[in-house]
Amino acid sequence: MTRFTLLPALLSTVLTGCSIFPFQSASEAPPKETAASPLDFKLASGTFSCEAGLRVDVARNPATPNQMQINWQGRSYALARDSSASGLPRYEEARGGLVWIDLPWKGVLLDGRTHKPLASECTPTAA
Repeated sequence: MTRFTLLPALLSTVLTGCSIFPFQSASEAPPKETAASPLDFKLASGTFSCEAGLRVDVARNPATPNQMQINWQGRSYALARDSSASGLPRYEEARGGLVWIDLPWKGVLLDGRTHKPLASECTPTAA
Protein backbone atom coordinates (compact mmCIF):
# COMPACT_ATOMS: atom_id res chain seq x y z
CA MET A 1 0.00 0.00 0.00
CA THR A 2 1.13 3.49 -0.72
CA ARG A 3 0.91 6.31 1.73
CA PHE A 4 -1.92 7.88 -0.30
CA THR A 5 -4.15 4.86 0.30
CA LEU A 6 -3.36 4.84 4.03
CA LEU A 7 -4.17 8.54 4.44
CA PRO A 8 -7.97 8.21 3.96
CA ALA A 9 -8.10 5.28 6.40
CA LEU A 10 -6.08 7.19 9.00
CA LEU A 11 -8.14 10.35 8.51
CA SER A 12 -11.37 8.36 8.89
CA THR A 13 -10.12 6.83 12.16
CA VAL A 14 -9.12 10.21 13.59
CA LEU A 15 -12.43 11.82 12.68
CA THR A 16 -14.38 8.93 14.18
CA GLY A 17 -12.45 9.42 17.42
CA CYS A 18 -13.33 13.10 17.43
CA SER A 19 -17.03 12.35 17.21
CA ILE A 20 -16.81 10.10 20.26
CA PHE A 21 -15.40 12.97 22.37
CA PRO A 22 -17.34 16.10 21.41
CA PHE A 23 -15.56 19.43 21.42
CA GLN A 24 -16.01 21.42 24.59
CA SER A 25 -15.05 25.06 24.83
CA ALA A 26 -13.52 26.54 27.96
CA SER A 27 -16.82 28.24 28.76
CA GLU A 28 -18.56 24.84 28.70
CA ALA A 29 -16.14 23.23 31.14
CA PRO A 30 -17.79 20.81 33.56
CA PRO A 31 -18.58 22.25 37.00
CA LYS A 32 -15.88 21.78 39.61
CA GLU A 33 -16.46 19.14 42.23
CA THR A 34 -17.52 20.61 45.55
CA ALA A 35 -17.01 17.42 47.49
CA ALA A 36 -14.38 17.58 50.20
CA SER A 37 -10.98 16.12 49.51
CA PRO A 38 -10.19 12.88 51.35
CA LEU A 39 -7.45 14.89 53.09
CA ASP A 40 -9.82 17.55 54.42
CA PHE A 41 -10.25 16.73 58.09
CA LYS A 42 -10.57 18.50 61.41
CA LEU A 43 -7.24 18.94 63.17
CA ALA A 44 -6.94 19.12 66.94
CA SER A 45 -5.88 22.01 69.10
CA GLY A 46 -4.63 21.73 72.66
CA THR A 47 -1.89 19.80 74.36
CA PHE A 48 -0.23 16.92 72.55
CA SER A 49 1.63 14.29 74.57
CA CYS A 50 4.61 12.86 72.73
CA GLU A 51 7.10 10.05 73.16
CA ALA A 52 9.78 10.46 75.83
CA GLY A 53 7.39 12.59 77.94
CA LEU A 54 7.61 15.57 75.59
CA ARG A 55 4.73 18.00 75.11
CA VAL A 56 3.61 20.35 72.32
CA ASP A 57 0.80 22.88 72.74
CA VAL A 58 -1.09 23.62 69.51
CA ALA A 59 -3.41 26.61 69.03
CA ARG A 60 -5.50 27.09 65.89
CA ASN A 61 -7.80 29.90 64.85
CA PRO A 62 -10.68 28.77 62.59
CA ALA A 63 -10.58 32.18 60.89
CA THR A 64 -7.00 31.50 59.70
CA PRO A 65 -6.82 27.75 58.93
CA ASN A 66 -3.47 28.09 57.14
CA GLN A 67 -1.73 29.31 60.29
CA MET A 68 -1.17 27.89 63.73
CA GLN A 69 0.74 28.63 66.91
CA ILE A 70 2.71 26.05 68.86
CA ASN A 71 4.49 26.19 72.18
CA TRP A 72 7.56 24.00 72.34
CA GLN A 73 10.07 23.92 75.19
CA GLY A 74 8.89 27.22 76.66
CA ARG A 75 8.88 29.19 73.39
CA SER A 76 6.04 30.17 71.08
CA TYR A 77 6.27 29.67 67.31
CA ALA A 78 4.02 30.85 64.47
CA LEU A 79 3.74 28.26 61.71
CA ALA A 80 2.14 28.60 58.29
CA ARG A 81 0.71 25.87 56.08
CA ASP A 82 3.21 24.72 53.50
CA SER A 83 2.19 22.65 50.51
CA SER A 84 3.47 19.10 50.55
CA ALA A 85 3.71 16.57 47.76
CA SER A 86 1.54 14.13 49.71
CA GLY A 87 -1.14 16.71 50.50
CA LEU A 88 -0.84 16.05 54.23
CA PRO A 89 -1.10 19.10 56.48
CA ARG A 90 2.42 20.45 56.96
CA TYR A 91 3.11 23.67 58.84
CA GLU A 92 6.47 25.41 58.85
CA GLU A 93 7.96 28.27 60.82
CA ALA A 94 8.99 31.22 58.64
CA ARG A 95 12.63 30.97 59.70
CA GLY A 96 12.66 27.25 58.92
CA GLY A 97 13.25 26.29 62.53
CA LEU A 98 10.31 23.92 63.07
CA VAL A 99 7.98 21.77 60.97
CA TRP A 100 4.73 20.26 62.29
CA ILE A 101 3.26 17.34 60.33
CA ASP A 102 -0.38 17.15 61.29
CA LEU A 103 -2.75 14.19 61.13
CA PRO A 104 -6.09 13.73 62.88
CA TRP A 105 -4.69 11.00 65.13
CA LYS A 106 -1.13 12.29 65.76
CA GLY A 107 1.46 14.91 64.97
CA VAL A 108 5.24 14.99 64.54
CA LEU A 109 7.50 17.96 65.25
CA LEU A 110 10.63 18.14 63.08
CA ASP A 111 13.75 20.28 63.03
CA GLY A 112 13.19 22.44 59.94
CA ARG A 113 16.84 22.34 58.92
CA THR A 114 17.73 18.67 59.39
CA HIS A 115 14.17 17.25 59.20
CA LYS A 116 14.96 15.03 62.18
CA PRO A 117 12.14 14.40 64.65
CA LEU A 118 12.13 16.55 67.79
CA ALA A 119 8.90 15.08 69.14
CA SER A 120 7.32 11.93 67.70
CA GLU A 121 4.00 10.17 68.13
CA CYS A 122 2.32 13.29 69.53
CA THR A 123 -1.32 12.58 70.32
CA PRO A 124 -3.94 15.03 71.59
CA THR A 125 -4.59 14.62 75.30
CA ALA A 126 -8.14 14.25 76.53
CA ALA A 127 -9.50 17.46 77.97
